[in-house]
Amino acid sequence: MQTYDLIVIGAGSGNMLLGPELAHMSTAIIEPDRFGGTCLNRGCIPSKMLVVAADAARAVVQAQRLGVHASLDRVDWPAIRDRVFGRIDPLHHSAIEYRRHNGIDVYTAQARFVAPRVLEVGGEQLTAKQIVVAAGARPVVPPIPGLDTVAFHTSDTIMRIDEVPASLIIIGGGFIAAELGHVFGAFGTEVTIVQRGPRLLATEDEQVSARFTELAQHRFDVRLDTTVTAVAPTVTGVSVTVERDGWLETLEAATLLVATGRRPNTDLLEVSAGGLEVDEHGHLVTDDAYQTSAPGVWAFGDVANHFQLKHMANAEARVVRHNLAHPDDLHRLSHTLVPHAVFSDPQIASVGLTESEARRTGVDHVVAVRDYADTAYGWALEDTTSFVKLLADPHRRTLLGAHIIGPAAATLLQPLLQAMMLGQTVDQLAHDVLYVHPALTEVLEQALLEL
Repeated sequence: MQTYDLIVIGAGSGNMLLGPELAHMSTAIIEPDRFGGTCLNRGCIPSKMLVVAADAARAVVQAQRLGVHASLDRVDWPAIRDRVFGRIDPLHHSAIEYRRHNGIDVYTAQARFVAPRVLEVGGEQLTAKQIVVAAGARPVVPPIPGLDTVAFHTSDTIMRIDEVPASLIIIGGGFIAAELGHVFGAFGTEVTIVQRGPRLLATEDEQVSARFTELAQHRFDVRLDTTVTAVAPTVTGVSVTVERDGWLETLEAATLLVATGRRPNTDLLEVSAGGLEVDEHGHLVTDDAYQTSAPGVWAFGDVANHFQLKHMANAEARVVRHNLAHPDDLHRLSHTLVPHAVFSDPQIASVGLTESEARRTGVDHVVAVRDYADTAYGWALEDTTSFVKLLADPHRRTLLGAHIIGPAAATLLQPLLQAMMLGQTVDQLAHDVLYVHPALTEVLEQALLEL
C-alpha cells in the first residue's frame, strides 16, 4: 500500500490546495476526469465566455432602440466554441505535467474508499495521514420515461456541440436554463423552457424572479407549472410530452437540454466505507473548519456544500490549506453571506435575505427599490425593466439583503457585499461615499438614500 502525508481527491478547487505551505508533505492528487474541475471545463468559465459572445449578438439586435440600425449577419459557432475550448483544453495536460514535475503523484482513475483513510485507485490501494475530498458534483438526470432513448445533453456536454440547434427544449428553470437559454437564443435557436414551478429562478427574491420570468416569456416559449411526463426520439430530434392542469401536450425540438440540478459525487467514492457521514442530499457533513466525521479527512466544495459556487470553494480551499498546515490553529469560515450571480440576459446578482425569507422568519426589515431608469445612465441605456432592491435592519441600520436585475448586476453587487461583510451602515453608504456621475452606480446611491 502506497502511503502519503496528504491525498487530495479532485483537481478542481482541490488542485488549489497544493502550494508552498504544504510542499513539505508527500502528496498525491486523484482526478479521473480533467484538471480544473467543473468550473474550468464545463461550468463557470466556458459558459461565461459563451455568454460574452451571446451578449454581443444581443447588443446588435437591440441597438435599434438607441437609433443604431444594425443586423446580425452570421454567428460562427465553431469559431466561438473553439475560442473557448482551444484555450481551456490544453490546461489539463499542462497541470498534470506541472504537478508531476514538482514531485506530486497524479492518479487519473476513479477513487473509492475501502476503509477509513484507505482508497482504491486503479487497482492500487493508497493511504494518507490526511485526505481531502474535493470531488465535486455532476448533473442530475431525472427518471423521465424514455430519456434513455434519446441523445440528450446536460451542461457537461452542450457547450461542445458541433452546431447551433434550430430548436432547443430545456427541462428546468434554474441558472443553467437561464444562462444557456440566453446563449443559444442569442445565436438564433428557438428555445422552449419547461419549468415545474410558477416562476423561473425561483430561489431569487420573488420580485426579481417574477421580472426575469416576464422578460424570458418575451424571448422564449416558457411553460410554467408544467411537468415532463415522457421523452421520445423523432426523425428530426426529440419529442417531449408535458402535462399542465391535467392536459397533455407534445413539444418537439432538435435538441434536448436537461438542467434539473446537480448532485454531489459522494456515491462514486463509496464514502460510507471510509466512515464519512452524508446529509439527506448526499453532501459530506463537515464542521466550519471542514473536518468530516472521519478523523484525518477533510472536505469542501460542491461535494460538501449546497452552494455550487466556485468563489465559495476557493474561500474554503484557503481555510483547508491553512488547517492542514496549522492543525493547532484552525481557521473557520462562516456561510452567513453567500453572494451569487446569474449571467443571463438580464443579469442577476444577489446576497443575503430575500423579502419573503425576511417575512417568513420574522426578521424586522425595511425595503427600497430603485429602477435603473431613475438614473442618467439608465436613460442612456433606454432601460425600462432593471432595478435594485435592498433590505435593511431598521435598528442596526445595516443591509440584510441586496438583489439586482439588469446590466452589470454582478459588478454592482460588489460594493454592497463589501459593506455587508464589513458591517458598514446604510447611512455610511448613502452619505459618506461619493458615487461617480453619471455612472450606473448611482442607482445604488438612490436606493440607499431611499432606504
